[in-house]
Amino acid sequence: MSTGIQRDFVGYGATPPNPKWPGGARLALNFVMNYEEGSEPSIQDGEGFTETGLTEGFGRPQDVKGRDLAGEGMFEYGSRVGFWRLMRTFQERGLPMTVFGCALALERNPPAARAVAQSGFDLCCHGWRWVKHFALTEAEEREHIAKAVHSLAQTVGERPLGWYCRYGPSVNTRRLLVEEGGFLYDSDSYNDELPYWRTVAGRPHLVVPYSLTTNDGKYVGWMGTSDEWFAFLRDGFDVLYREGARAPKMMSVGLHMRVVGHPARAAGLQRFLDYVTRHPGVWITRRIDIARHWIATHPYPGQGLNE
Repeated sequence: MSTGIQRDFVGYGATPPNPKWPGGARLALNFVMNYEEGSEPSIQDGEGFTETGLTEGFGRPQDVKGRDLAGEGMFEYGSRVGFWRLMRTFQERGLPMTVFGCALALERNPPAARAVAQSGFDLCCHGWRWVKHFALTEAEEREHIAKAVHSLAQTVGERPLGWYCRYGPSVNTRRLLVEEGGFLYDSDSYNDELPYWRTVAGRPHLVVPYSLTTNDGKYVGWMGTSDEWFAFLRDGFDVLYREGARAPKMMSVGLHMRVVGHPARAAGLQRFLDYVTRHPGVWITRRIDIARHWIATHPYPGQGLNE
């Protein structure tokens, strides 16, 4: 029985294209700081519960009557403390990163918004709020996208060129991004280690995949120490670096201010940054630079899976 749903199980197959990263790099490495604190589901914004996702309270039943002040405090730590630690970690090393910014969250912390605007880091829109887009109606999602674009243009001084929503998109998200216009890419996919093109509503659209694997979300599951997280990232990097001698790829590392922003976890990130910078042939870069490189080096082929 055919449902009309299109999925691509083949991708680039055994012969992925050579991305031709700048300088002949073996690997394009992108670090992403997710700025979500202040836009999560909450009593104040009408959800009727306090979000505890990716915090020390993760997995707790969200049936507390009234506010969960501990959960709120864990989110506040991310914007009050973790944000600044991550900013210093990269700026002291002169390394670039990408900020996945939720628009309402940045509105609620003007000093952080100014710091992002002045940093030279690129901003990818992480939605109007840190909510599940697949649970929104099409009209609600369209409104969220438009509000996010307008808001970020005000808080950081320019509209976002990339998009990534919480966990996964709805079936409408990519089409609504093209409808809104102005986006060079989205990262609402976990299915590859290289960018790829799609045809959306008859228009070319670039996907720059993200990862929930090389991500500090592991700390909120089975992983406990910075040594474990460092080893996990290092092993992934080492495999991709070796493979990159013949087939260069990209690696995304996801960071959350309320997770790896804590000192005992930040140690693992700092160890990893110092490890990768000792390797030649690694292009540590912003997400927008990967997208622009792909557009220039591997332009839209004029065909492909339609969405």
